[in-house]
Amino acid sequence: MKSNALLGKLYLIPTTMGECDPMDVLPQTVKRTIDFIDYYIVENEKTARKSIKGVNPEKKQSDLVLFALNKHTETKEHLDFIKPLLEGKNVGLMSEAGCPGVADPGAVIVKLAHERGIQVIPLVGPSSILLAMMASGMNGQSFTFHGYLPIEKDEKKASFKSLERTSFEKNQSQIFIETPYRNNKLLEDLIQTLHPETHLCIATDITLPTEYIKTKKISAWKKETIDLHKRPTIFIIHKM
Repeated sequence: MKSNALLGKLYLIPTTMGECDPMDVLPQTVKRTIDFIDYYIVENEKTARKSIKGVNPEKKQSDLVLFALNKHTETKEHLDFIKPLLEGKNVGLMSEAGCPGVADPGAVIVKLAHERGIQVIPLVGPSSILLAMMASGMNGQSFTFHGYLPIEKDEKKASFKSLERTSFEKNQSQIFIETPYRNNKLLEDLIQTLHPETHLCIATDITLPTEYIKTKKISAWKKETIDLHKRPTIFIIHKM
């Protein structure tokens, strides 16, 4: 294994979570890092180039070398992605939105970096999961993020009841997400399935001008109308 001094560093670079001024939600550290990095591992090349240009319009796009990491990427390609690091070049890992490595395929690259003694440097930026938890008023001392719940109707409703039971027994907030175009259906199913006294936080379009974050009991949500279609949303439930 090479000496750490001869290896590049892997920078975990957060991005905005939608259309907004990058400098409204990203610290100057992100801009300074993008200034000196030309190699990036990203989910989508087009949106990554747009993100980089938004932070640093002067950055030469022709200097950028981007590797695409998504559900179509084969495992053997991961080693190719970290070759620049092994050659002493710094590399930026970017998520499609928010922080890389959390609910994001970038975790596999971070794991490889640690295995090879490569320094991993996480940069401060927006995390929809933590921001939603902060604003929910629920238990921030104990919570679990479950990612996507089952799609099949019966399995999904059984999952709702299981999370509700766990939240009550452990006094623990339960966080999950859905594909944005299924958000309205998920909310409808939650309202129909959960106990009227269970609290539900809906946090959508976080950090954007259309941001909406509210926590109410299910009984109150039954009287509310909200359109979440194609809007990135975090759902949190807690039965007290």
